[in-house]
Amino acid sequence: MEFVRVEKTDGIAKVILSRGKVNAINEFVIDELTACFKELAGDAQTRAVIISGQGKFFTYGFDIPEFLNYKKDEFLRYLTKFTDFYGDVFLFPKPVIAALNGHTMAGGCMIAIACDYRIMVSGKAKMSLNEINFGSSLFAGSVEIIKLWLGQKNAETAVYNGAMYTAEEAFQLGLIHQVCTEADLEANARGIAKQFAAKDGVAFRSIKHLLRKPLADEIKKREKDSLLEFVDIWYSENTWNNLQGKTIQS
Repeated sequence: MEFVRVEKTDGIAKVILSRGKVNAINEFVIDELTACFKELAGDAQTRAVIISGQGKFFTYGFDIPEFLNYKKDEFLRYLTKFTDFYGDVFLFPKPVIAALNGHTMAGGCMIAIACDYRIMVSGKAKMSLNEINFGSSLFAGSVEIIKLWLGQKNAETAVYNGAMYTAEEAFQLGLIHQVCTEADLEANARGIAKQFAAKDGVAFRSIKHLLRKPLADEIKKREKDSLLEFVDIWYSENTWNNLQGKTIQS
């Protein structure tokens, strides 16, 4: 794989995003992540998964400059793959720990909140569903999942404001489970992964399915329509002008 690498140690697989300075998400990244998680789901030796990024970013989100070259039908194809992927993570049969090593924005935040547990480094790193700030909407799945963690009131505050939260703020809000230093991230993430991995895998899979499948079924009913609306807004004059004016991925 070109943009995703996997390291396996003692029953724990670490999936690392590695694409440029900000680990921007494009269609190739999602294809590789999808294939990677499919392989890990069937790997009997893997009992827990950690997902993290290379460098100072988990991921800054979609590679906007690249997607500006996509036609509507091509972009819809990508968005379908992307939402299918975070849906797969949300229902993944094994524990998934997000080790957020830096900025976790927009599409990156969507992937993170689909995981079972999130640890984020303190300091300059920010976490946000900030789509509204450049005139974009969200997806049905991302909205329902953030409501699961934050509740209706706090979810509305987070997505209406598009606020960028520090690790400490994200912890207080309920977006993450733990704050740590950059030096401690690896050890802490592995510690949590080991705790999950020590549980009975069949029981974990069953309980996770009971907890999340009803919501996943509801999301599935609405996701396609939300993607169509997202695309219409993305290609609207105001949003398109905002996107063309951005100098880095978001």
